Amino acid sequence: MRTHDFAAIGVGPFNLGLAALTADLPGLDGVFLEQRAGFDWHPGLMLDGVTIQVPFLADLVTMADPTSRFSFLNYLKQAGRLYPFYIRESFYPLRAEYNAYCKWVAAQLPAIRWGARVETITHDGDHYEVHTPGETFRVRKLVLGIGTSPRVPAVVDQGPYVHSADYLPNKRRLQALDSITVVGSGQSAAEIYHDLLGEIETYGYHLSWLTRSPRFFPMEYTKLTLEMTSPEYIRYHHGLPLRTRDRLGREQRNLYKGISGNLVDAIYETLYTKSLAGPVPTTLLTGAELEGVIWDEEKYTLALHHAEQGRSFTATTQGLVLATGYAPRVPAFLDPVRDRIRWDERGRFDVAVDYSVDHQGTEIFVQNAEEHTHSLTAPDLGMGAYRNSVIIKALTGREVYPIEDRIAFQQFGAPTADLSRALVTS
Repeated sequence: MRTHDFAAIGVGPFNLGLAALTADLPGLDGVFLEQRAGFDWHPGLMLDGVTIQVPFLADLVTMADPTSRFSFLNYLKQAGRLYPFYIRESFYPLRAEYNAYCKWVAAQLPAIRWGARVETITHDGDHYEVHTPGETFRVRKLVLGIGTSPRVPAVVDQGPYVHSADYLPNKRRLQALDSITVVGSGQSAAEIYHDLLGEIETYGYHLSWLTRSPRFFPMEYTKLTLEMTSPEYIRYHHGLPLRTRDRLGREQRNLYKGISGNLVDAIYETLYTKSLAGPVPTTLLTGAELEGVIWDEEKYTLALHHAEQGRSFTATTQGLVLATGYAPRVPAFLDPVRDRIRWDERGRFDVAVDYSVDHQGTEIFVQNAEEHTHSLTAPDLGMGAYRNSVIIKALTGREVYPIEDRIAFQQFGAPTADLSRALVTS
């Protein structure tokens, strides 16, 4: 049986970036396994005009290799769209455009096996064996990039609710109802609310947006905050005690799970414009936590609690959209090799600073499963190329792509020298 240097499981943007960055490396033989029939990034939220939240430089490869043939700019050139993108004068590609770019890259990578669902992974004493229904792959190392799963609150266990991941296929069904409630505080909740608000008169529903957050938090884009997406902050955050990291993870959510400021303003402008004709049939409520849900075959009754007032109340709605985010998962196919993996005291991957999770620190690596150890850099598309550079170094034993050590002007953590003697460098 042929032995591959590594198998990457799951082909989202991060492992797709790994495939692109390793495609032309001599002497490195990887196979990429994806159960879907082809690449498709968040199809349920592919709304017209919506952009990704990072600049085009945060493509699959550029921050590791600006000369790569798989760059977003080369895609635009090959698609005949480079000049229109230039004239548009926006750093932020459309979400549909980013998806088309990823599909363009994926179509050029023969190492990807589509329709290859991993059933189990075993270890024969020397190598890993990755078993799919049609083939078994013998590999030396693993890169897990299976992504996250839609998070549904435990209190919601009945009725035809819709998670934001499945919004577009269910949009017309929702709009046929008398009332729709969106639950959530982030970008997806805001995008769905804005989309439904735009056609509220056409269909005549009452539209509600409920969030347990104390306000509709905008994403923070200030430059010194953006420096937290840096190698320095990764090392600093990774070195903190587990409980401190978990606390910071909760406190920092608005840094990467908030709403685009432009979208907040667009929502207000839409409400203002529509209010010229009279009251808009909509409810926006913050500080409201969902505590219970009852479905009676016609409508939902939501049990809610307002934290600041300490009051409980109910609301009814026919349609329920849960923009409640995504959660990491540990796939069952890892069960036979669990003893080869490090776990923290809460049952999560114990991820080293170089993204390894096996006891030797040389065999199993994760993509976007390390938010609890690497903070907001884990899901950030802009840090994907950096992480892949680190993983490629581990796979090859050499620094193929230069790995930045320090890029921030600020320091994280207590200084080791007299502050008056510190120099600000980049």
